[in-house]
This record gives sequence, C-alpha cells and structure tokens, in this order.
Amino acid sequence: MRVTATAIPGVLLIEPRVFGDERGHFFESWNARAFAAAGLDAAFVQDNHSRSVRGVLRGLHYQIRHPQGKLVRVVAGEVFDVAVDLRRASPAFGRHVAVTLSAENRRMLWVPPGFAHGFCVTSASADFLYKTTDYWHPEHERTLLWNDPALGIDWPVGANPVVAAKDAAGTPLAVADTYD
Repeated sequence: MRVTATAIPGVLLIEPRVFGDERGHFFESWNARAFAAAGLDAAFVQDNHSRSVRGVLRGLHYQIRHPQGKLVRVVAGEVFDVAVDLRRASPAFGRHVAVTLSAENRRMLWVPPGFAHGFCVTSASADFLYKTTDYWHPEHERTLLWNDPALGIDWPVGANPVVAAKDAAGTPLAVADTYD
C-alpha cells in the first residue's frame, strides 16, 4: 500500500495494493499491522455505510466530545471528500484537504480526530463506507457550515446541493465549537 501525507499533517491518503485479473480484483481495505507500520495505528469501534445520489452533500460533521477518527472510502460511484482542521493549536486550523474518492481509484482517506468531515456525490450515486474510532454521540455532534466562505471549499456540486436541514443550518467557523 502507498500512504501519502497531505497538505495537513495527520490526514493521510491511502492507496491499497490491488491484485486484479480477468476475474476482478482483491485488496485489503484494513490490516491493523500494515496500517500501523504506515503510521495509522487506530482502534475502530464502528463501521458505517451511506448511499447518496448525485448532488447530495453530507457534512461537515464532527463530535466536540468523543472526537472520531475516520477511515473513509467509496465502494460504488465517486465523491469529493473534505476534511477541515478544527484544532485551534494546529498551524493548519481552518484549512481543508479535499480529494476524490471512487470505486475506480480505490483510494481511502484517514481523517484524524479533531477534524470536521464531509463529502458530496459527483457520480449518479455513491456508496460510502467509513470506520470510526469512537461511537456516534448525537448530543456532541456539531455541523460546520459547508459553504462558509472562510473555509474556501470549492465544492463541485454548484450553489444548491441537496443537504439535510442540520447541514443547511451549520455553524460558520468563526463561531463554531473547536478543539483546543
């Protein structure tokens, strides 16, 4: 597998070693020993699967208490995936990393605790899988406003993506709960 550091320390782009032939392909999407050797030593407690259609934007979500690290990937379709650094002590505070994840490129993104995370679907539909390092605690969930100009995210879904009510009512970075 190839692990590439992104512009924000701690956020990693992971490209698994894929074995393929005329029958299809195989790759390890998680191997604790191999990932730990590559710098991602995480204990996952929950797996999630979402399906969305083109133009849906989910996020930017985080938990102010019980922060979650997330290992994310797409098994059908394509998404534009974003991680925003919400660690006030970080030199990258308020900056984001954005990558395209798809069933075709088989890339994964490690989003460490302390980041808001979201994605938008750029294909007809997408199946999105993610492992988390802590359980979902709805009372601690927060939503960063996806289109906050302070974030400078160039979402490829136009000005009117399909969003949940909680995402439409997200909080701008300037007044959002953040991590010390």
